[in-house]
Amino acid sequence: MSSALVNNYRALLVNNVPMIDVRAPVEFSKGALPCSVNLPLMMDYERHQVGIRYKKNGQQAAIALGHQLIAGEIKHQRVQAWQDFIAANPNAVLYCARGGLRSQLSCKWLAESGVLCPKVEGGYKSLRGFLHQYLIDYSAKHHFTVVSGMTGTGKTEIIQQLANGVDLEGAANHKGSSFGRPLDNQPAQIDFENRIAIDLLQMQHRYPEANVVLEDESRNIGARHLPHYFAERMSQSQLVVIDMDFDERLERLWQEYVVERYRKTIDFHGENGEIEFASYLRESLLRVQKRLGGQLTKELLASMNSAIASQHRDNFSSHRHWLTVLTRDYYDPMYSYQLTQKKHLVVFRGDRPAVIAWLNT
Repeated sequence: MSSALVNNYRALLVNNVPMIDVRAPVEFSKGALPCSVNLPLMMDYERHQVGIRYKKNGQQAAIALGHQLIAGEIKHQRVQAWQDFIAANPNAVLYCARGGLRSQLSCKWLAESGVLCPKVEGGYKSLRGFLHQYLIDYSAKHHFTVVSGMTGTGKTEIIQQLANGVDLEGAANHKGSSFGRPLDNQPAQIDFENRIAIDLLQMQHRYPEANVVLEDESRNIGARHLPHYFAERMSQSQLVVIDMDFDERLERLWQEYVVERYRKTIDFHGENGEIEFASYLRESLLRVQKRLGGQLTKELLASMNSAIASQHRDNFSSHRHWLTVLTRDYYDPMYSYQLTQKKHLVVFRGDRPAVIAWLNT
């Protein structure tokens, strides 16, 4: 028995076909696919030993060591993990780094156990290469509609509700601002790029004629950055601007950065949640202290510390003071300047209902 080769990368990714990634965990952590699960043929330490043997004694000696390391109960457990995944996902495919020895051996062991699983030709490298080139080509051929607006206008919510919206902040697991850091980690840079490419690929498949809607972002979203060609195309695309009065924006920011963030922090960190929440606020402010200047940073930090001390007595309302100053004196002027530089790209502006209605037409 032998397993079929699969090389229709577009179909695999458009249809979210479940994939078994048999690379070592260290390889998986540096770049993978959203629809894949890491069920390694070799763990990191095993791969390391085989690599050393390969350099010293050649391929056959390395293969022999691999069979020696992965035998008996270890081999049974690895094959069983693949079988369990395939049983739950009968349309699954399998790949290694380049479609070479590891995926061949994995498919061979599966076949010996009576299970056939297609192997991705060229492995992860080819899938990644396909997505990389797709993102380049898409950026060269398509313009976007970019939703802009001052901090607190709820741009991400609108993107998420649109059938033709692609959530860049969701792909980066970061809300874009200093206060937008996630409780967990951001994805690897390659994972971030893969996610954007797959979202665009699937969007184009569902709505071939649709103009994709993105949120106005700087090139950096936290510690991840948009590819330069993608960011360049965004900077040339038409803008739709949300107008909202200051008090309404402040209420949204207070709910997001303070009330909801506190709740999520407690849920995530448990008994250390109080300390982690206070650290999150202070560190977020200090990340922009160079732009704020020493005096304003000192004043805002004092206001923030006072609010942290009293937040359970006043139901977090005292946090509105520092948030008001930060929004009015930092975020709003920065946005106004940036929009001035791009005002020639604005094709529509209005309140949230008007913007949503315009985007939906």
